[in-house]
Amino acid sequence: MVDTTPSPEPGERRTTSPLRGRRAAWAAGVVALSCLLGLLGLLAFAADRLFPPDLSRLTPSTQVVDREGVLLRAFLTDSGEAWRLPATSEDVDPLYLSILMAFEDRRFFHHPGVDPLAVLRAAGQALGARRVVSGASTLSMQAARLLEPRPDRTVGAKFLEMARAVQLTAHLGRDTVLGAYLTLAPMGGNLEGVRAGSLAWLGKEPKHLTPGEAALLVALPQSPETLRPDRFPKRALAARNKVLDRAVAAGVLDLRRGAEAKADPLPQVRHPMPFLAPHVTGRLARAAPPGSRIRTTLDAPLQRAMEDLARTHVETLEPGQSLALIIAESRTGAIRAEIGSPDVQDQERDGAMDMTRAIRSPGSALKPLIYGMALERHLIHPETLVMDRPARFGAYTPANFGDTHWGEVTVRQALVQSLNVPAVALLDRVGPLPFAARLETAGIPLRLPRGVTRPGLPLALGGLGVTLEELTGIYAAIDAGGAAPPLSPLPNEGQASRRILEAAAAWYLADMLADSPPPPGRPPRAAEAPGQRTIAYKTGTSYGFRDAWSVGFDGDTTIGVWVGRPDGTPTPGAIGRDTAAPLLFDAFERLPKSLPPTRPRPPGVFVGANADLPPALRRLDGVGDRKGLSPLSDRDGLAITFPPDGTTLDLGGTDGVLSLAARGGQRPLTWLVDGRPVPSLAHARSTHWATRGPGKVAVTVVDAEGHSARVGVWLVAPEGVGPPIVEK
Repeated sequence: MVDTTPSPEPGERRTTSPLRGRRAAWAAGVVALSCLLGLLGLLAFAADRLFPPDLSRLTPSTQVVDREGVLLRAFLTDSGEAWRLPATSEDVDPLYLSILMAFEDRRFFHHPGVDPLAVLRAAGQALGARRVVSGASTLSMQAARLLEPRPDRTVGAKFLEMARAVQLTAHLGRDTVLGAYLTLAPMGGNLEGVRAGSLAWLGKEPKHLTPGEAALLVALPQSPETLRPDRFPKRALAARNKVLDRAVAAGVLDLRRGAEAKADPLPQVRHPMPFLAPHVTGRLARAAPPGSRIRTTLDAPLQRAMEDLARTHVETLEPGQSLALIIAESRTGAIRAEIGSPDVQDQERDGAMDMTRAIRSPGSALKPLIYGMALERHLIHPETLVMDRPARFGAYTPANFGDTHWGEVTVRQALVQSLNVPAVALLDRVGPLPFAARLETAGIPLRLPRGVTRPGLPLALGGLGVTLEELTGIYAAIDAGGAAPPLSPLPNEGQASRRILEAAAAWYLADMLADSPPPPGRPPRAAEAPGQRTIAYKTGTSYGFRDAWSVGFDGDTTIGVWVGRPDGTPTPGAIGRDTAAPLLFDAFERLPKSLPPTRPRPPGVFVGANADLPPALRRLDGVGDRKGLSPLSDRDGLAITFPPDGTTLDLGGTDGVLSLAARGGQRPLTWLVDGRPVPSLAHARSTHWATRGPGKVAVTVVDAEGHSARVGVWLVAPEGVGPPIVEK
C-alpha cells in the first residue's frame, strides 16, 4: 500500500499518533514493571540466600522407643528447656487435622504461606471497626513465629513473619511446614508439640483422639498458659467448646457429635512423660547425638510388667538390698526387658546404680560352663559318677555350702545340687587357663581379685568378676545350642553368633539344669501341670552372701536375676535359691503364654544309664589323688567322715546345727542320733541335725544292706551357757 499522507511543508511540525503514543507508554511501563519485579525477585533471592530460615528449634527431644516404636522415654531438649517431640501429619489422628484446619487455616493447602483472602478480610474488619477484629495468621506464619520467637508484635514483625512463611513453604513444602507446627505448638508449661501435649494431658499418643480431645489440643496453643486444664479448667473448657463450634460450622462434626464432645470431661492432671527402662535408655541417649530417635529391642508392655514385678519383689528384701533383671531372646541376643534397679530415685537402695553392668562375684553361677567344657572333652557324661568328699587341690581346699558332702553322686546331681568339690575337680581337669580363655570367647574379660595375677581353681566358685549382662549371655548361648550373639538392646548390630560350647555339650547342660529343684514355695517338677514351660536354671551365691544370682532359660527366652547390696556389703543368709530364684520364676510366669518349641537333640548325644556308658565315662576317678586320697564307691566300707569319733564340738561354732556326713556303703543311708531318726534326702550322704544342747551324743548311720557305723561326740556349751540337758 502506498502512503498518501502528504509530507509536511518545510518548517511545519509533524504530530505523533495518539495510539502510537499509548503503545509506547505501555511498553515502557511493562519494561519498568519487569525491571522492578526482576529487582524485587533478585532482592528476594538475595534475602533468601543471606537470611535462610533458622530451623534449629526443630531439633526435638531425644527419644528412645521399643521394637514397635512405642515411646519408652523422652529427654528434655539439649538446652534443657522443654519436652519437644517431633510429629508429622501421619502421627496424629486425621480428625485432629480436620479440626485444626477448620479453626486455624482452611486454605492451608492452597495458599503460598500467606492467605490473601484472610488478609483482605482482616483488613476490612479492622477498618470498619477501627480495631483488630480477627487475625490473618496462617499455620505457616505460626510455624515461622515458633521457629523464630520474637517478644514484640509490631507491624514490621508481622511482615517479616509473612515473608518467612512464604519462604518456608517454598523451601520445605506444606507437609514439612505442618510438621514444624505440630512439633513446636505450645501446649502449656514446658510442653511443645501435639505429641508432648497429648501424652501429658491425655496420657496417650495423638494417633486416636476423641473429638473433645482433638479440640482441646487445637485450643491450647491459643494461650497455652491461661488455658491449662489443670489450672484454669473453666477457660480451657470454653476454649475447647469454641473450637468444637467452629468444627460443627465447618461441617467437620455434625451437631450430635459436637454436643457429645462438649459433654466430655477435661483432664484434671498432667501425666508424667513415659519413663520406662531408665538405666538402659539413659545409657543409649548419652551415646547418641541430640534429637536422636533410638529404636531398641525392648518390649514396652513386658518392660512395664517387669518393673511392676521388681517394685513388688524388692519390698520382700532386706533394707538396702536391690535387684537387677534382664530378659533376652536366647537365639538373637535381643534384650526384651532390662532393669538396673527397681527405682532410680531410691537412695536407700542406691537406685541410680545400674546393677546389670556392675562387676560382682558370680558364686556358683559359672559352674555350667566348666561342666560344658568337660562334656566337650568327653571327660564326663551326665550319668558319670563323681566323688563329693573333702579333698585338697594343692593348697586349695574347697568346701560345700554348709560343710557337708554327698559322697558318690552323678554329674547331673553334682551340678543340680551345686556341689563344690566336683566342680573344682572338673576345672582341675579342664584347666583354669583354658577356662579363662573360654570366658574371653564369651565376651567376659578376666577380672581377678586384687593381688591375684593368674587364674586358678577358685574361678569355679566365683573367684572373678562378671556382670549380669555377661552372665545372662552365657546362659542364652547354652539355650541356643551353644552359640548366640552378644546381648544387646539395639537391633541389627550385625554381630555374629559366638560359639561358647559345642551343641551336644549345650544340650546336656540344658537337660541337667532342667532338673534343678524349684525355689521354696514352688511345686516339684513332677507335680507341674501339663503344658507348663520347663525352666532350666542355676543359682549362685558369692562369698560372704554379697551377691545372689539366678539365671535360667526355657528354650526361647533367657532371664538373669541379681539380688544384693549395691555397695557390696553382705546380707547374711541371703542365697540365690531363696532370694533371686523366686523372682526368676515370677518373671517367667509373666512371659507370653505360648510355649517355646522343644529343644532338638543334636548328633552325638547319648541318653542312657551309667551302666550303658563306655568304661572311661562311668566314673570320674582321681579326685584328690595327688594328696593320697582315692575315690570311694558304694562297695567301700561304710564310715562316718564327720564328725570324727571322740570329737568335742563347741556348740557356739555350730549355730546349734551339727553336720553329719558318711562315705561308702549302699545308699540310701539312714541317720540316727541317740537312736532317734534324723531326716535326710534319699540318696544323700550328708544331712543336718538340730542339736538339743550340750552333752554326749551317739551318731549312727545304717546303709541299705544293714551295715552301720557309729561315733560318739561331746557337745560343749560356750562360756555362759547353762548345764547340759539330761533327758529323762
